[in-house]
This record gives sequence, C-alpha cells and structure tokens, in this order.
Amino acid sequence: MTRDVHGRDLRYFVAVAEELHFTHAAERLYVSQPALSKQIRALERQLGVELFRRDQHSVALTEAGEALLPHARRVLAAWGEGAAAVEAARAARRSTLVVGMSTSPGRGGLLPAIRSRFTAAHPEAVIRVRQVNWADPTAGLVDGAVDVAFVWLPLPDANRYAWTVVAEEPLLVALRDAHPLAARAEVDFTDLLDEPFLALPPSAGPLRDFWLALDARSGRPPRISAEIAGTEETYEALVAGLGVCLVAAGNAPLLTLGGVTTRPVRGVGTSRYVLAWRREDGERGLVRGYAEACRQVVGRGR
Repeated sequence: MTRDVHGRDLRYFVAVAEELHFTHAAERLYVSQPALSKQIRALERQLGVELFRRDQHSVALTEAGEALLPHARRVLAAWGEGAAAVEAARAARRSTLVVGMSTSPGRGGLLPAIRSRFTAAHPEAVIRVRQVNWADPTAGLVDGAVDVAFVWLPLPDANRYAWTVVAEEPLLVALRDAHPLAARAEVDFTDLLDEPFLALPPSAGPLRDFWLALDARSGRPPRISAEIAGTEETYEALVAGLGVCLVAAGNAPLLTLGGVTTRPVRGVGTSRYVLAWRREDGERGLVRGYAEACRQVVGRGR
C-alpha cells in the first residue's frame, strides 16, 4: 500500500461512501462528477483494491471500502483539529477586533482615546473599523460581522446584547435654514406632528420608531417623506427640504454644514449612544478589554 494518499483523496472517498452516489458527492464537494470518478479510480489503484461496487443503478462499498471508512474519517477529523489549532495559534499572534459603527462617534476624540488605552493594554491586537449603514441598527453585531459596535438604543432583540453607555444626549430637530421653525430658539414637539419626517429604513425596527418619536405622538402616525440610511443622505434630504428629523446633540455638527440648522425640542426624551457587544462574547479578552477602555475614557470625560 502506498503512503502517498492525500487528504483530498480521503475527503473524496468519504463523501462517496456517505452519499453512495457519485453525482451527489460531486455536488457536495463542488467538483465535477467525472473528476470525482477519476480521483476515486486513482485512489483504488494506489491502494490496490476496489473501494466501491458500481453498476448503472447503484454504488456500494466493498469490504475494503467498509474497512477504510472509519480510519479515513478519523484522519480527516484529526487534520481538521490540527488546522484549527494552527489557526488559533495564528490568531493569538495577530488578534483582530472589528469595531462597527454607522457614523463616527466624534464627541471630543472619543475613538482615538479608546484606541490608545486599548492598544496600551493589548499591544498585539489589531483594530479594524467597519462602517455599516443605518439599515442595520446593530452596526454588524447581528450577523457577527463585528465584535463590538457603537450604536443607538433601543436595539432590536435587546436581550442578545450588553452595552456600556457612551453618551446620553438631548434630542434636537434638524431642518433647513429656510424652514419657518428655524427662526425659533426652541421647538415644541407638538409643532412637529404634521411635519414630514425623514425615517430610517424599516429594518431598523424599534430604532426607526425612536427617531420618529412615536412615544410622543399620542397615537398619531408620522408623515414619512423619505428614508435615510446614512449621514450624507440625511444632509442632502434636509437641504432639499424633503423633511425634518430628530438628531442627538452630539451628532448635530455632522448635519449643520451649511443650509441646515438644529433646534432643541421640548416634549421628547433623550438619546443613548452605547458601545455594545453580543452577550456570549462578553468574556472574550479583546471585547472585554475594549469595553473597559471605553468605560475608562467615558468616565474620565465625566
């Protein structure tokens, strides 16, 4: 028996042995059926035995195939464990933390301050920032694309997540400079009930409802004039006079770039901006370390 059997040969053999159908096995392996048949014949020549009995209607394992199958499975399982161990070792040498956000946290250099504290404690870690549009209110947490994320409350399926509060800020109304309400020093929310509002996409769920201030409308449905999924879209819609929107005080500088103004609003609550993570990841070293760096920076700021 030759010793030059490759892991690929064993994967092909196990797939055919489990499917007992060359076409189905080929589909499972994402290879062509002729290529799979050729590889199995080559393996049989190397071993000097037939592994399968084939006819026009069926495929069955021979006694030699039955004997080989458990050993082939163990070899593949062991190789899988070895590959996972190598990957874990590589990840330990170059750990990566992916930070999600829809807009830059801003707020007095918050992000670089957190990064500085985090990298001082975890010099081996690499931070990657991922921008996610407002259609996903979790900024990538829901599908595992990010490890931690700067997001607004409320989150959909909130029990899945833990968070630390970064900022709690009053709500302002953003509107174009020419809007009649822009002349006021402060706006009562009742004066906004009939205004057309810019809204997050429906996929934002409870966060869409929050920025429309449904709780302050006494059951009156909002007038939705346009949907927005990012800061630039919001600014352009405001300048064009498509509608108004609520904005956290800390994000006002992102929109008041010319042609748009913000005013305080009476009769609505406050916004909460948080660093969030999936609860099951709370004990991961890098997630815990980044959350702690965030708490230190925010606490020092207060």
